[in-house]
Amino acid sequence: MQLPYSDNLETEYLSHIFDNTSECYKFFWFQAIIFKVLEGKQYITYEELIDEMIANAWYMVVEYHLNLGPRDTLEGLVHYLHQISQLRSSEKKENIIDYLKNCKDKEIAKRKRILTKNVPYRMQAPFVAHIRGKEWNVSEQILVSKINQEHRLMYYFEMLNGMQSVIRIDPDWFAYIHKNQEIIKGWLQYHMLIYLQRRNPSVPGIAGKLYPPKERKLERVKKYWKLLLTLQPIYEIYGYKQLSEKDISIDHFVPWSYVAHDEFWNLHPTIRSINSSKSNSLPDWKTYFPRLVKLEYISYNMIWKYHVVHDEFEKCRKEHLNDDIVRRKIYQVGQDFVSFSNALEETIQPVYQSAKNCGFKNWIYEEKCGINR
Repeated sequence: MQLPYSDNLETEYLSHIFDNTSECYKFFWFQAIIFKVLEGKQYITYEELIDEMIANAWYMVVEYHLNLGPRDTLEGLVHYLHQISQLRSSEKKENIIDYLKNCKDKEIAKRKRILTKNVPYRMQAPFVAHIRGKEWNVSEQILVSKINQEHRLMYYFEMLNGMQSVIRIDPDWFAYIHKNQEIIKGWLQYHMLIYLQRRNPSVPGIAGKLYPPKERKLERVKKYWKLLLTLQPIYEIYGYKQLSEKDISIDHFVPWSYVAHDEFWNLHPTIRSINSSKSNSLPDWKTYFPRLVKLEYISYNMIWKYHVVHDEFEKCRKEHLNDDIVRRKIYQVGQDFVSFSNALEETIQPVYQSAKNCGFKNWIYEEKCGINR
C-alpha cells in the first residue's frame, strides 16, 4: 500500500518507519500524532501523545485480550491502569484520557516515562539514516540536538522537559496529513494488522479489533427467537428463566470481543440483566454447553417443523451464516440430538478453548447478585 507522493516531502522515508518492527510502540505513537494533528494541534506534548496511545490500546488489550508484543510496556501499562482505575473494559476513550490527566499514581507516571525513552526519536530513524548503532545511545539532549539539525523531518523537538516535552509538527507535514488523512489511516491500519496477526496467530477477526466495535445488528436474530416464543415456551440457559418478548437479549456464547462475528451458531437468547452480567466472559463450559445444545436443538427442530420458522431462519442465514460448511454440518435436515450436539461442539469448542487460552475469564451466573465469578 503506497502513500501519496509529495513534491515537498520525503514520503519515501515515511513509508519505511515500520520496517523491522518488533514491538508496537511506533504504531501507537504515529497513530497518536495523526489523531492530534487531525484535531488541529501542531504543538503536542509527550503527555498528550502517551495518554492517546494508552487510550487507543485500551480496547485491544482489555476488551479483546490481544498480545501487543513480547516485552511490551504499553500492554503492561494498560493492564495496570485497568486494575487500579476500575474503568470498564468497554470504557469510552474520552473517559480513559480524562482519568489519565488526573491520575497521580506514581507507577503510572513511571511507566509512561519509560514509553518516551526511545519511540519519539527512533520513529523518525529513516529520516536520519546517518545516526547509526551506538550513536542512538546518548543522552536525550544530545540526540535531540542531532535530530533537530535535519531539514526533512515530520516533527521537531521544541522543548525537552520530561512528560511536558513538546514536538512541533512540520507545517508541510501538517498539511499533508490533513489532505491525505484517509489514505494515511488506512496505511497505518494495514501495517498494524500485519503486526497484530503475527503476534496473535490463533485469534480471529483481528481487523475488527483495531478500534472499539461499532453497534452490532442482531435484530434479525432477535426477531427469529421472538417468533419461537409464540410457538412454545423458551427458557434461556444461564438462569433457566422463561423468555418474554419484552425482555429478550441476544448473547454471544463465545464473546464477540474474541470471535468478532455474529454467526448464528454462536448466538442464543437470554434476558438483558444476565447478558449484562456475563459481559465478555466465557460461560462455564461444563455447566452451560449442554444447556446450549438443548436450546439450539429445540430451535433446529422448529426450523424443520414450521414453515414460518424456516422462512425466518433463511432470512437469518443470509446475514448470520457465512460458512456453508458449518451451515450444512449443523443445520442439515434429519439430524438426531447426538449428531446435532456433536456438530455444534465441533464448531464451538475449538473457538471457546482458544478464547480461554487468550485469557477470557470463566463465568457462572449467580442469580441472587448477578455477578461474575
